[in-house]
Amino acid sequence: MAARTEDRGGPRTRIETTALVIRMAEENRAWGYRRIQGALANVGHVLARNTIANILKRHGIEPAPERSRKTTWKEFLNRHWDQIIAADFFTIEVWTCTGLRRFVVLFFIDLSTRRVEIGGMASSANGLWMAQIARNLTDVVDGFFTGKRYLNS
Repeated sequence: MAARTEDRGGPRTRIETTALVIRMAEENRAWGYRRIQGALANVGHVLARNTIANILKRHGIEPAPERSRKTTWKEFLNRHWDQIIAADFFTIEVWTCTGLRRFVVLFFIDLSTRRVEIGGMASSANGLWMAQIARNLTDVVDGFFTGKRYLNS
């Protein structure tokens, strides 16, 4: 049975059909109202173009031209996966001759290969230490950042 429209006092479109419209718009960002309307008709749902427009507007989804101009975070990651390095710190406590000491470890992960590189370890991180780490990682010949474009921290 076809879902009814929600234009001007008509019955509200079924929740399942509304969810399908939203899913189609989110998964196919270049599809306009008419393309979604055709895809819905292919699976047995008859909806007016304005009903589709109202559903998308009500759920904060822009029309196709605006949707296709913007890049989502997921799309950005998929396009640039092999160019992204992630960075973070962790601490470790080590017994030394002078007793228990805490060290800071800076590490990097190449997201495409999952290769981990320890950038450095220090008892107190400062600007000079970070500058040397940056020089080591960005070395043209054998730096971990060679061929990478984005650093996510």
